[in-house]
Amino acid sequence: MRKDVRILLVGEPKVGKTSLIMSLVSEEFPDVVPYRAEEITIPADVTPERVPTHIVDYSEAEQTDEQLFQEISKANVICIVYAVNNKKSIEKVTSHWIPLITENTDKDSRVPLILVGNKSDLVEHSSMETILPIMNQYSEIETCVECSAKNLKNISELFYYAQKAVLHPTGPLYCPEKKDMKPLCVKALTRIFKVSDLDNDGNLNDNELNFFQRTCFNTPLEPQALEDVKNVVRKNLIDGVCDNGLTLKGFLFLHTLFIQRGRHETTWTVLRRFGYDDDLELNQDYLFPPLKIPPDCTTELNHNAYLFLQSVFDKHDKDRDCALSPEELRDLFDVFPYMPWGPDVNNTVCTNDQGWITYQGYLSQWTLTTYLDVQRCLEYLGYLGYSIIAEQESQAAGITVTRDKKIDLQKKQTQRSVFRCNVFGDIGSGKSGFLQAFLGRNLMRQKTIKEEHRSYYAINTTYVYGQEKYLLLHEVFPDFDYLSDSDLACDIVCLVYDVSNPYSFEYCAKVFKQYFMDSKTPCMMIAAKSDLPEVKQMYGCSPLEFCRRHKMPPPQSFTCNAASAPNRDIYTKLTTMAMYPHARLRCMCTCNRCTFCLCQNFLNSELLQMVRAKLYAVVLRRHVSQADLKSSTFWLRASVGATVFAVLGFAMYRVLLKTR
Repeated sequence: MRKDVRILLVGEPKVGKTSLIMSLVSEEFPDVVPYRAEEITIPADVTPERVPTHIVDYSEAEQTDEQLFQEISKANVICIVYAVNNKKSIEKVTSHWIPLITENTDKDSRVPLILVGNKSDLVEHSSMETILPIMNQYSEIETCVECSAKNLKNISELFYYAQKAVLHPTGPLYCPEKKDMKPLCVKALTRIFKVSDLDNDGNLNDNELNFFQRTCFNTPLEPQALEDVKNVVRKNLIDGVCDNGLTLKGFLFLHTLFIQRGRHETTWTVLRRFGYDDDLELNQDYLFPPLKIPPDCTTELNHNAYLFLQSVFDKHDKDRDCALSPEELRDLFDVFPYMPWGPDVNNTVCTNDQGWITYQGYLSQWTLTTYLDVQRCLEYLGYLGYSIIAEQESQAAGITVTRDKKIDLQKKQTQRSVFRCNVFGDIGSGKSGFLQAFLGRNLMRQKTIKEEHRSYYAINTTYVYGQEKYLLLHEVFPDFDYLSDSDLACDIVCLVYDVSNPYSFEYCAKVFKQYFMDSKTPCMMIAAKSDLPEVKQMYGCSPLEFCRRHKMPPPQSFTCNAASAPNRDIYTKLTTMAMYPHARLRCMCTCNRCTFCLCQNFLNSELLQMVRAKLYAVVLRRHVSQADLKSSTFWLRASVGATVFAVLGFAMYRVLLKTR
């Protein structure tokens, strides 16, 4: 909505332009009328629409044509004043004033016109019979008002209608010739209906109508008023009401009725509440609310935003299979001006056996968009009506800006839920396979992916110590000399080499030495295609020795060439390292042959668990009396014993690691 309104009064001399302005201000007819009134500003708190209004007078005697043209170009609405008792002044409306205004205004920005018939106190008849054909001929004429500056008849109404013509114009909404709403208006109201249809059944039930009414007008409808509205629709439209709910046709009919009855401010209130501007385009301020993101901070969706997106998914998952079919996905994005997700999204997130995006994949894609391009995420949430349905000030309320990563390192803990892993490797090393395996796809399934639908991102959830986290894998193009800042900015680096290619490891070693050897970003080496025969790498040292020298975990064997879904343990390790970069994980081996793995297997064995459980039961149930349990000496001894046992166990663990 405009911040102010500028009204210009034009017309033939002696028709009463200046008198109208002075009668409005002083609320009485002036005894002496000057040639031209000075520009008057009416404060916002005085006007019905709460908008400051500037009223500008024109005098042929005091102003040049050039000054008139300038005022016409600055005006938001122009009142063409004629005297109802002067036929010549009426004829001048079409022969002079409308053509003059048309010539001096931009064709793309139509200025609304108000025809003002002054001096109605001097005649007993109305001029409307003469004026109506003119109104039908020129669509830019909003309305006609007959008034009298002398007896103050319709003076305040005149300026109210002028203000209304600017703030709530009929032109963008309605076509008088066709007696129907314009396509852009229908499109906007259709989106509003679909956003408000919370259960996606094609009808607005009483709860949805009340929520809509409360959202737009800050007051609910009384049950009887609600029933009266539906009865009006029933009488005029056969399929306007279905299952006691308002259909889309009924919703559009109601707004057509509002406009035809001169209540287009009602339709404008609805449109503006849902983010539309005067051109029926979604406002940029609505789509892109301000959001400050300091350096080294990331963006994530918060709990309320995830709840909203979950409700949107449930709303469109009609067959309740926890996946969105192509039809359901198109229906979900029907409120968008374009399709935001392309075929590559299906290769970025988890899908079911039919290739449809699952619930988890759907949330993952939203998480990815928020992390990589938060402005686009705000735009998408705006199309879905997040601020309205979630009753928030803007989409920015659904975004969490994480704290600086340096603070996370200092405190040795993080509150983030999304971690980025950049995957480096030479051509043919298996990077793409590594990304797709994260989504549960083996090599056979990966071969069905079309090259044009390939994605360089993969995102999925992992669990670290019982906490659900998102790991975002990004395949970096293997151009060693042109790595950008975004290629290097991540939480963990994954260096992938092909065990069957003797020259594959060299690329990983060079990338590490040039870009990550002195950084605090943790790195992991992936020995890909481990199902193939391993060959000696043509480098100064073996990958294992390289990792030991640079205090990295040993190379992790990986293959996706199996009948079942690839193992996900390696992705959990990556997420853990990204969460705790300060912690040096000495061994991440799963070979089941080294000392570490043998100790881990022994400690987790069923035999040891059973022995421990039995010892615990025997000690507590048979040898500990109630008196002992109440004795502080007993608990002191138990504490000392537990401490000694823990120290000895840790010492033995260190010895075993050193031996390894």
